[in-house]
Amino acid sequence: MSAAPRFGYPVSLDLTRRACVVVGGGEVAERKVQGLLDAGACVTVVSPTLTLGLVALAGEARLHWTPRAYRAGDLAGAWLVMVATDDRAVNAEVAAEARARRVWANCADDPERCDFALPAVARRGPVAVAVSTGGSSPALAQMVRDDIALRLAPEWAALGELVAEARRTLRARGLSPDGARWRAAFAELRALVAAGRADEARAWLQERLGA
Repeated sequence: MSAAPRFGYPVSLDLTRRACVVVGGGEVAERKVQGLLDAGACVTVVSPTLTLGLVALAGEARLHWTPRAYRAGDLAGAWLVMVATDDRAVNAEVAAEARARRVWANCADDPERCDFALPAVARRGPVAVAVSTGGSSPALAQMVRDDIALRLAPEWAALGELVAEARRTLRARGLSPDGARWRAAFAELRALVAAGRADEARAWLQERLGA
């Protein structure tokens, strides 16, 4: 049996109101912070300095800034940590504390100290397509992501929102259509959404799914 690939189990996390720490204050850290904030996380940044973008976010109280270098104990209460420094010794210290505290850790450009890899993501509203190479080549993942993004039509965003609304309605009524009924409904539904006929699409979907 061949060895299982590193980072071989894809998953989407709910980080809403979860405590997350980013160690580092440069451009890479800023991208990590923005992704965490977009996911609803409560973010603390530990770094002596910040980019102007992070300074602005701190000024808007969208993150908590600890203005110093990382110290042992900074991960107390954290659920996840991102390390974005150029110092491999710091990476090692943070990763060690993370493992001791059972905190999920990602160290930029240091896959051996990562518990998870970040995929390259293309989004259309609630629809997200993630591409991963298991940490072997982020550049390749980004190239594949960009290729896929060109094929994701704009209506997928509206379609995703419409389907999410329909699922909430169905659950409230105790209904759970199987996958075959959903797939049968999608073919015409996408055409209606693409034509800007959202109200008609909503009614049509609810009728097909028995809502």
